[in-house]
Amino acid sequence: MDAEEIVAGRERWQARFDAAAKRDREFRTLSGIPVDPVYGPSQADERFERIGWPGEYPYTRGLHPTGYRGRPWTIRQFAGFGNARQTNERYKMILGAGGGGLSVAFDMPTLMGRDSDDARALGEVGHCGVAIDSALDMDLLFDGIPLGEVTTSMTISGPAVPIFCMYVVAAERQGAPVARLNGTLQTDIFKEYIAQKEWLFAPEPHLRLIGDLMEYCAAEIPAYKPLSVSGYHIREAGSTAAQELAFTLADGFGYVELGLSRGLDVNTFAPGLSFFFDAHVDFFEEIAKFRAARRIWARWMRDVYGATSEKAQWLRFHTQTAGVSLTAQQPYNNVVRTAIEALAAVLGGTQSLHTNALDEVLALPSEKAAEIALRTQQVIMEETEVVNVVDPLGGSWYVEALTDRLEAEAEAIFTKVREMGTGTMTSGILRGIEDGWFMAEIAEAAFDYQRKLEKGEKRIVGVNCHTSTVEEPLEILRISHEVELEQRRVLADRRAVRDQGAVDAALKRMVAAARGTENMIPPMLEAARAEATLGEICDVLREEWGTYVEPARF
Repeated sequence: MDAEEIVAGRERWQARFDAAAKRDREFRTLSGIPVDPVYGPSQADERFERIGWPGEYPYTRGLHPTGYRGRPWTIRQFAGFGNARQTNERYKMILGAGGGGLSVAFDMPTLMGRDSDDARALGEVGHCGVAIDSALDMDLLFDGIPLGEVTTSMTISGPAVPIFCMYVVAAERQGAPVARLNGTLQTDIFKEYIAQKEWLFAPEPHLRLIGDLMEYCAAEIPAYKPLSVSGYHIREAGSTAAQELAFTLADGFGYVELGLSRGLDVNTFAPGLSFFFDAHVDFFEEIAKFRAARRIWARWMRDVYGATSEKAQWLRFHTQTAGVSLTAQQPYNNVVRTAIEALAAVLGGTQSLHTNALDEVLALPSEKAAEIALRTQQVIMEETEVVNVVDPLGGSWYVEALTDRLEAEAEAIFTKVREMGTGTMTSGILRGIEDGWFMAEIAEAAFDYQRKLEKGEKRIVGVNCHTSTVEEPLEILRISHEVELEQRRVLADRRAVRDQGAVDAALKRMVAAARGTENMIPPMLEAARAEATLGEICDVLREEWGTYVEPARF
């Protein structure tokens, strides 16, 4: 890019910056030195066309011209344990301490579409998240929390659609304006087959439900984001940064193709897609990964899928610090790791952020550890002044080289995925799932990392170096077995007093919709309003669609 183009670009950016709303505060260094909101070259720079200005295509440097001067990222702490009432108390603590949004963690029975009294739920109720059996649990979960005012993210994929319906019913019962609900549902089933392994059916029925949800939200709840594409679980399963980037964006392209196959306008539904990435401990690699992700997504959305609006080209993402980087040995070191990872997410331009607690490698976070995790973000936001400048590392030779390298590696993977299918990303993903290709690629990366760790080529403080310590064992949060017993008792009481005829009729209508082409969200909402349980909804669909067993891969 020549000098004249750079000057014109800066003037264009400045006009947009001046017109945008900004926070009322001084942006200076700790010593009082004023800083510009963005920095760029003052002379010709051949790289700058790929870097650009914040708020302009290809969005390498961020989606908005103001960066965090306009608004900071949302502090969205992931929480859920025990029953709905216990988790509700934690949510109120998070919001009262300055959290800006909520993110729901569900227990394993809920993630697998099972009720708390299912034999397969024994010993698991409330242990890795909150137990949700029916819409009444959702009422309790958000009691005293106005759903019309708070954005909520729900991390669940297999039974995401019935959980969404229960959430909508809870909002209705609060009297919230449902059409204006704002939040995010994970729903990403591709990453379940690739990494996390929490699916209910074969891929096609899941895609049917996701397509129905996309259509319903586009028409009825336009601000709600029905699909958060998750790279987090892919990285936690052992992938490299490049694999996380490529597999996640490939999945996103698959969902774009799903929306287009439903006749939806890409400029209308694409803004409802969001992303969820891992922030690992390699500081600069993670920053480069986030920057590359924005650039790749914008280019593909414009050039491959025909998106013409800015919002349809934007890659919005939430970040969670790397759970897999936490260690049981010397757990207070995890505070340091989490702070570094959170800072990388911020410098990479995340829209929202969850910081892990120091004890999460051992159990669900204690209240004390959860507060430290929250304060970690607040220290970064309020004290470090990293919010002063948009993309402060933009133009760094190292960061730009890493950004370009990760982009190139991702593009090579995209080519491979499409070649596995019939030319579309969706067909390649489905073939890669069926053949076990994604699983094998991640397993190989994880094996390579473990080999380096055992040989001492990769060093982890407190694990294979600097192992002496004066720390004493942590007191951790333990979920009483009484939670499970109480949840089962409450569920039995609900079944005894509900209108069973209404439940049966609603489930029958839902199955009829599943056999045809009717959108399944309205009959599923009806089932949720009748207090059909999550297990009942999922079981009738399992009976209709069958279950799925992944192919063996050696």
